[in-house]
Amino acid sequence: MLSPLAAVACEGGATATTFSGGWVGAGHERGHRLRSATAVAAPALTRRCSVAIVGAGVAGLAAGRALRRAGVDDLRIFELEDDPGGNSRGHAIGGMACPLGAHYLPLPGPDAVEVSDLLHELGLAHSAAGRTVYDERHLCHSPQERLWVDGHWHDGLLLPAQRGSAREAQYHRFAAEVATTGRDLRFTLPTARAPWSAGHAALDAQTFAQWLDARGLTDPGLRWYLDYACRDDYGAGAALVSAWAGVHYFASRHGFAPRGDEGSERDAVLTWPEGNAWLVRRLAAPLHDRLRTGQVTLSIDEGRHDVAVDVWSERDARVERWLASHVVLAVPLHVAARIVRTPVPPLREAAARVTHAPWLVANLHVREALTDKPGAPASWDNVIFGSASLGYVDAMHQSLRPVAGATVLTAYWALGGASKDESGRNRARLLGQSWSAAARVVIDDLARAHPDLPRKLECIDLMRYGHAMAIPAPGVRGNAALAALARTDARVHFAHSDLSGYSVFEEAFCSGERAGSRVAGRLNRASTPRYRPARPAQRG
Repeated sequence: MLSPLAAVACEGGATATTFSGGWVGAGHERGHRLRSATAVAAPALTRRCSVAIVGAGVAGLAAGRALRRAGVDDLRIFELEDDPGGNSRGHAIGGMACPLGAHYLPLPGPDAVEVSDLLHELGLAHSAAGRTVYDERHLCHSPQERLWVDGHWHDGLLLPAQRGSAREAQYHRFAAEVATTGRDLRFTLPTARAPWSAGHAALDAQTFAQWLDARGLTDPGLRWYLDYACRDDYGAGAALVSAWAGVHYFASRHGFAPRGDEGSERDAVLTWPEGNAWLVRRLAAPLHDRLRTGQVTLSIDEGRHDVAVDVWSERDARVERWLASHVVLAVPLHVAARIVRTPVPPLREAAARVTHAPWLVANLHVREALTDKPGAPASWDNVIFGSASLGYVDAMHQSLRPVAGATVLTAYWALGGASKDESGRNRARLLGQSWSAAARVVIDDLARAHPDLPRKLECIDLMRYGHAMAIPAPGVRGNAALAALARTDARVHFAHSDLSGYSVFEEAFCSGERAGSRVAGRLNRASTPRYRPARPAQRG
């Protein structure tokens, strides 16, 4: 954690109050500063390992798991931050766990076999009478979602629509479009398991907003919800993401329920107070000292017999060189293109094409329960209609305490905007903004639904991501360079959700699993002696 800034005062109700907090995480300065400052420094020592993995996000941890399961233990994972997990790290305030990023995992569909295998391994799922049964303690408790609009809370995240109204008709029309497109074209998680067709390419060539406009789907309530869905999964709105991404959001999982029924609008999800950090910590635990945090990878140079990885150690303040038979690059593509000494053409092309959305995640510790307004009861996910934020989740929602009390609310802001230029401006503003100014924006937004929040607030910790997740803009998903990187035969292998053009747990985990299994297969084949039949004796 960076040093907290001074506490700030604000007016809440009739009394003034103060709260503390600060920026958390290692900060963007570490990578930016150390990469340029130490890139030319000579290594202080040289070490060896069979496999080096750069990045301990979900993809890197999945690659490490696949290698270990295949019997490859001589591996090292290098992570820039002080904790593993990437966008799935966790935090704690006031003794309560809370997320710093991804906070839930939908139940895997039939194509996400790697994720299903992990959930069975962790005891979250088991098979009974031919079906998968999930541990109810980890399924999101009801009520799951609600929407603040016109001074009331409403069940679900769709605006209410009167029977027979134009809005209800648009809901049904969009549901039919998703069902038809999903039937004609296949959408899967992970997306690589669906064949890429001319129909997919046509969707990928236009924005989701353009696709909706062409079908007359213009109801403001529907469009707000679809824009919210895009910001939630992709970090940017419907005017920036592709129509493929917009349809994929629904067709690959749960479809679209026109009446907003909570049970059918979304699949059940697994969640924890600390979010997906619960999964990350269990993936990281078996690695022990193979996982090295506070490490800035400076360069990767592939040779004929091995790969040289130069790493700046934050703890030891020196450059170390690691020689590995294979390297798995589990970092965003723009980072990979910067540190690979001689990037292959597909890497250069993909890195130039894929852009990333900045994000702000705020954790607010409140000393007592907030006074709730009329309508739907307090839920796990609470969204304010028309807000630039994505709302907040309640870290204590999964608890079984009989009376509401102190808790941590985690608010999310996806700042990809409606264009690449807007995304860049938002990133610069986020990285240059003071903690107190950012905290003020978050508090003012939530106070629209909870006026008593400011006077009950104890602490607000903020996490900023300059490049949180890939935006599936038109032309990204179908780009041939991404497919080429996913099947490379070189000693440097790529494993990241960027290869799918967007960022969710299923894509990252399956990408890491594939890369780790591929490397393990090559190492194991290389170490297995080949049978050579004896040559027949020569007759004289």
